[in-house]
Amino acid sequence: MSAPHLTPDEFREQGHRVVDWIADYWESLDGLPVLAQVQPGDVTASLPTALPERPEPLEAVLADLDEHLVPGLTHWQHPRFFAYFPANSSPAGVLGDLLSSGIGAQGMLWATSPAATELEQVVLDQLRQALGLPDSFARDGLGGGVIQDTASTATFTAVLAALHRATGGAARRDGVPGGAFAIYGSTQAHSSLLKAAMMSGLGEGAVRSIAVDPETQAMDVTALREAMAADVAAGVRPVLVQSAVGTTSTGAVDPTAAIAAVAREHGAWLHVDAAWAGVAAVCPEHRWIHDGVEHADSYVTNPHKWLLTTFDCSAFWVRDRAALLGALSILPEYLRNPASESGAVVDYRDWHPQLGRRFRALKLWTVLRTYGLSGLRAHIRTGVGQAERFAALVRADERFEIVTEPVLGLVVFRVVGDDDRTMALMEALNASGTAYLSHTKVEGRAALRLATGSWRTTDADIDRTWEALVGNLPAT
Repeated sequence: MSAPHLTPDEFREQGHRVVDWIADYWESLDGLPVLAQVQPGDVTASLPTALPERPEPLEAVLADLDEHLVPGLTHWQHPRFFAYFPANSSPAGVLGDLLSSGIGAQGMLWATSPAATELEQVVLDQLRQALGLPDSFARDGLGGGVIQDTASTATFTAVLAALHRATGGAARRDGVPGGAFAIYGSTQAHSSLLKAAMMSGLGEGAVRSIAVDPETQAMDVTALREAMAADVAAGVRPVLVQSAVGTTSTGAVDPTAAIAAVAREHGAWLHVDAAWAGVAAVCPEHRWIHDGVEHADSYVTNPHKWLLTTFDCSAFWVRDRAALLGALSILPEYLRNPASESGAVVDYRDWHPQLGRRFRALKLWTVLRTYGLSGLRAHIRTGVGQAERFAALVRADERFEIVTEPVLGLVVFRVVGDDDRTMALMEALNASGTAYLSHTKVEGRAALRLATGSWRTTDADIDRTWEALVGNLPAT
């Protein structure tokens, strides 16, 4: 029996059914609990343990999706999903992703799909300009951009490039001697910095967690200067400093310009992690978040968070690609080709750890073109406005307090004076299915996080979430 490949006409028919399912799913979300209401193992127990011997129709797959999988989903596209930064999967993003999947190009080399490489170069330069990022990241200079899968990979890549530059290439050839190098980030830096140190061979002990200002939660530059000076005195070489623009916990924005000055004193690589907040700079009034970015050696922001592009799509730029290529370029015989050896093209396999790569630029291009700058700005401004609306509700109720000043689309708040009631409130709200919030700790105290930015959230969803919070507030 031959494999049951679909003909183009059969694919067209079944593709319509899948698109209809997605549209129906989006329409149904408002009535579904945001957080999955299942116990560990429930989904596993509902599924067969072996594959079918004979082909099954798509209808059977969709039926099981409805019956067994949807109840076990936490709905990231739900209009009241506020627990984490958004992971938008907009209609344009889905359609662009479908086009990319249908083409199925493997863009590891320019030669394997020239359009995949060159569109990525063009669209990243367009996005760079839209965000007001410096010309030093432009593709026609010494720098350039690449689409990574996530900001975690971008940070890891930055660490490898920084090590290559600091060691003159010895790290690639001989490895990294233990205890010889250090990298720096605030206590609020994303965990990917620690993981990058682990994967690069530096080890966890190479990471210096720098204190933050208790009020703003942004990096204390004096503490950074002291930590770097102490390392130098001990014979440890500073390799990389990360400036966080929009931390996960509170949205704090580190003072990049001041950090850059300290990093420059020691020849350390400056990496700016703006994974969530960076795309807000598409609006001119929010470009203050990029103050000092012109001094960065590398920078990352994620269109797959707040800029309507289906996961995964992380935009990463470098000021000087020489260190990046020096750290990662390798050309085995089976990849040799005239275009690569001419030096006239970019082979993106040299810009990140993995060899294979999807045609992510196509979905980003689809989003940017079909929304336009006006649509992108309207989307960002809506999210910021909804956060301001929620913060005003918190400030007007004496039973609650704002913990840190809201940043863009993130509000951090708590029940006045009582960590236990704060956590109990979150658990009751999440269990109700009305909305989904997450928590953090700020200066040792519990706090709740509400992050706006979904393309489906309305002001009514903000109000409904607030009503549910007040309704579930535990008694004193």
